[in-house]
Amino acid sequence: MGPGLRRRALPALALFWAAVAAAGEEPAHLSSEVFFCQKDAPLYGLAQTLDNDLLFWYDFPGARWRSRLPDFHPETQLSEGQIEAQKKICDTVLPFLTDFSNKYIYFQFPEARGIPQVEVFTLRPLVLGQPNVLVCSARNIFPPVARIEWASRGQPLTRGVSSTPVFPVQGLDFQIFSYVEVTPQAGDIYSCTVKGKIDSVAYWVPRDPVASKLLENILCGLAVAVGGVFTIVGVVLLTLSCRARSAGRRRGQGEQHRVGGPRPAFPSAAASPAAGLAGRAALS
Repeated sequence: MGPGLRRRALPALALFWAAVAAAGEEPAHLSSEVFFCQKDAPLYGLAQTLDNDLLFWYDFPGARWRSRLPDFHPETQLSEGQIEAQKKICDTVLPFLTDFSNKYIYFQFPEARGIPQVEVFTLRPLVLGQPNVLVCSARNIFPPVARIEWASRGQPLTRGVSSTPVFPVQGLDFQIFSYVEVTPQAGDIYSCTVKGKIDSVAYWVPRDPVASKLLENILCGLAVAVGGVFTIVGVVLLTLSCRARSAGRRRGQGEQHRVGGPRPAFPSAAASPAAGLAGRAALS
């Protein structure tokens, strides 16, 4: 979603963003606390995140803070009085932004709506017939209006379901997680549907993974086979190399024998006195 689309959404969502980061340099981690209000449910939202991971959120119906991790509490948090003050500010600002949008921005920019990006995966390694937890992650939610519904083979799932609230991430997007306890079997089909301004659905089908012991045996067999092939190739190459060297030595010895062999003897005058005398007699 571009900046222009975001601008159209400001009247429907009054957003207060507080980020803790080192000025003038890229922060190693980003901690943020976001309070928002809007005309659609949920009317209010307040969450604390670290690097786009939800840590805590405020339960407005229950009027208390909730932690995503058990026994983990924030070091600093807004009091009920501060939260009520922000609610009043947000309720005051929201009508003015909406009126301004309807008069000056409505015909220039369409309403900003994000298409949820949904992904379903298991919390633990899959073993058919063993209890597990399916996780549904939905990102790119804007405005922050969404709820998640689970189904198995077309039948709604409500038991063992828990969800986080819609919480902010960087870029004025929002995210939501939902969890459901399941015991996957072969042939199961699970679906996670995100209901909001734009509905999106993702499916998950359990695939029986190869047993770890069988996988280990297969890998060991492949390693032995590959090792055997390389051993055979090495022996063949070594044999060919030895044969080539032996043939080279024989060729070298044959050439040396031809070059350094005995030469034919020619008779000399000193060695044959009779021939010398015959030559001198012929000249005279």
